[in-house]
Amino acid sequence: MRLPRSSYGYQWRPKDDSVIQDALTSLVSKHPSIGFWQCYYRFRNRGELWNHKRVRRVYRMMKLNIRRRAKKRLPERVKQPLIIPSAPNQTWSIDFMSDALVDGRKFRMLNVIDDYNRESLAIEVDTSLPSLRVVRVLTRLINQRRKPVHIRVDNGPEFISHKLQQWCDENQITLQYIQPGRPMQNAYIERNNGSLRRELLNAYLFYSLTEVRTMTEEWRIDYNTERPHKSLAYLSPLKYAELNNQQIALSTPASGNHSKIEAQPVVDKADEQQTIFLENSNQKLTEL
Repeated sequence: MRLPRSSYGYQWRPKDDSVIQDALTSLVSKHPSIGFWQCYYRFRNRGELWNHKRVRRVYRMMKLNIRRRAKKRLPERVKQPLIIPSAPNQTWSIDFMSDALVDGRKFRMLNVIDDYNRESLAIEVDTSLPSLRVVRVLTRLINQRRKPVHIRVDNGPEFISHKLQQWCDENQITLQYIQPGRPMQNAYIERNNGSLRRELLNAYLFYSLTEVRTMTEEWRIDYNTERPHKSLAYLSPLKYAELNNQQIALSTPASGNHSKIEAQPVVDKADEQQTIFLENSNQKLTEL
């Protein structure tokens, strides 16, 4: 039997990684977001000559691996045509804006408009506007008006929340998501945001949220009642809706008038010409 002398005289010794474990524990407790290689090179810079495979084995045994946060995949968004509604409360558009006070504190603004006449329904201002706050604003607007058929939104975290989707399902409202990176598909609210940014946020300095709320409400009332809109024939949103309602009332027949307007049948030009040709042929045969 041939056996190497080194194997014959080998004495098993248990692995003692307590020094590496203590070093990893102290380092990770102080810097919880660093990974394996950051830990390893910190040890090397301190003069520790531990092999990287040994440090990795201890690192994994202690279950210090940092789990990478998986990116949330959005479902495929179908492009929705930007249609001008024929009546109020058919489609609302909502979006967020952000700005800062003089002291540097950030605040957000939730804008809601009616696509029919571009009326600004609400401008909610606060430092934080989660999905529950969005639901609260929409509920208040529905109590003041009728509920919309559709609400057009982008893919922000507040709008893809299950709470907003559940609220819309309960109220039988359809959420229309635009495609990611395509803000022009929500052009009505983007146009409103640009006017608000240009005429108010970029023109004044704000020192408190109360001041922001007061001035945005004044701007919203002026926007709806006085400001002419080029897309509305230079009328204000409320004036445009009032004139349209008057035209609809005048065009609607009185309740006592039972006359019906019959639709004219659509006749193909080729069929009409063929009929005239046959009539002329029959007339010539009769004369003969």
